Amino acid sequence: MKNTVLDYALKIRLPLTLFVIVVSFMLTFYISRAERDSIGYSPEQPIKFSHKLHAGTMSIDCQYCHTGVTKGRAALVPSVNICMNCHSIARKDRPEIIKLTRYYNEDEPIPWKRVHKVPEYAYFNHSVHVNKGIQCETCHGNVRDMDVIKQVKGFTMTACLDCHREPEKYVSYLTNIKKGPENCFACHR
Repeated sequence: MKNTVLDYALKIRLPLTLFVIVVSFMLTFYISRAERDSIGYSPEQPIKFSHKLHAGTMSIDCQYCHTGVTKGRAALVPSVNICMNCHSIARKDRPEIIKLTRYYNEDEPIPWKRVHKVPEYAYFNHSVHVNKGIQCETCHGNVRDMDVIKQVKGFTMTACLDCHREPEKYVSYLTNIKKGPENCFACHR
């Protein structure tokens, strides 16, 4: 009797349980990333903001709004205070600036929807890349031409490894660029 119960558990229940766990993990992983990681992803934002106007026409440097990019992991999404550096004076009567001012006066953060995001299980440090001279558009595309920001390149392991293995293809504007790390622990910590 003991053998049949043990045989049943090992032959049927264990493989079935493992199968269900693996399939659940895979479905959760791919479904949760499908929309965000797709090229062209461009969620509707709470305030219409034109990178084409600000970064393009007005030539405002990315780092003015996305602070901390040279010092830390993240290129922070701008706070309302940064926007109000200019918009407490400029174009105050425009509908989107009126919305912006409301967030500022109510001391509320703007609920921006993130467009570019590396998965939580991968470590990425903006400062390492920016401080080596890698331009923002290498990964984010030419935002200077985008009224509405969208994802133009995939943030996949393959994309990162391609650049780390053959940086001259992706950052040809840099001279003397070295290959990036390819070991698992460089990104998976």
